[in-house]
Amino acid sequence: MRNLKIILTACGCPGASTLIKMLKDNREREIEIVGVDMDDQAIGRFWVDKFYRVPSADSDGYILKMLDLVKKEKPDILFPESSYEVYPLALNKEKFEKLGTKVVVSGPEPIAIANNKYEMYERLKKETNIDLPEYCYPQNLDEFIKFAQKLGYSEKAICFKPHIGKGSRGFRFIDPEIDRETLLMKYKPNSRYMALEEFITIFKDKKDFPKFILMERLEGMEYTTDPIAWKGEMLLCTTKTVEQARWGVIVKGELVDKPELVEQTRKILKAIPLSYNVNIQFIGDKLIEINPRVSTFIYQPDLIAPYLSIKLALGEITPEQVKEYQNKIDFGRRMVRYMDQVFWNPKSEHEQQN
Repeated sequence: MRNLKIILTACGCPGASTLIKMLKDNREREIEIVGVDMDDQAIGRFWVDKFYRVPSADSDGYILKMLDLVKKEKPDILFPESSYEVYPLALNKEKFEKLGTKVVVSGPEPIAIANNKYEMYERLKKETNIDLPEYCYPQNLDEFIKFAQKLGYSEKAICFKPHIGKGSRGFRFIDPEIDRETLLMKYKPNSRYMALEEFITIFKDKKDFPKFILMERLEGMEYTTDPIAWKGEMLLCTTKTVEQARWGVIVKGELVDKPELVEQTRKILKAIPLSYNVNIQFIGDKLIEINPRVSTFIYQPDLIAPYLSIKLALGEITPEQVKEYQNKIDFGRRMVRYMDQVFWNPKSEHEQQN
């Protein structure tokens, strides 16, 4: 089997170091990884074979820089890790593939729907029978307050998030049991809670009210499904618990057998026809959001989902062959994320990892 060269974007994201190690340890071939990131101290630069700094994905120069890198490095695969990158790369996929590089992304239309939480819920409400949270789209501050009361505030907590966002940016719980003094004295500054009065203070004089989706607060275990799809067909699907998270990233979890969530995932993908690696988040059995990109996996030596997507993109494996990996899932396999450090001196030619 021939060796590969891959450009891996966002190589400083939380899951990048493990993904790099697993791709290297694929047991089939040598893989050269060229990492890129907007941060020149991205952790992935210490694990990849070559590193480049690139502009942010929303800048005018991003696609031009990526095209220049593809022309220079001539990779077999361009593999994005960031939600912000998949859409512009999908829009320009043909330009990269004319250069001989396969881009592991879905089409732009399903990515745009998945990235917009309100449009995503509206599409699924129309085309599926899956159980969705109560939600609404307030157009201004008065509607936000009215809809908050309709959702049960001030008897119970609610939450809001931007239509388009990443991680926990713009996401907050509004809990009637938590006032400003409690937030100040008992919660860390990075708390996800806020008081309704604080929200009103922030937006009462704003002319342009942000696009928020306001929804019920869900209780219960958080799960994510991590399917591999091909044009809306689910080929393989693992499910993991999210037992602990930090900075919006899973810290502790386990592979579990949840056929009801796998079936929901199948319906979601049929309505929003994504391809390759997808991450779908649930609380209990209700959908929270869809990330049309690779995410944290509980890897197995014989089941490295991003590597399967790479082989699928190259035509080295068929959709039917990907489906056969469903029987390899090691239910009960656990993961824990931990902090580590890298030390180096930019003036030295030798970089030491510890």
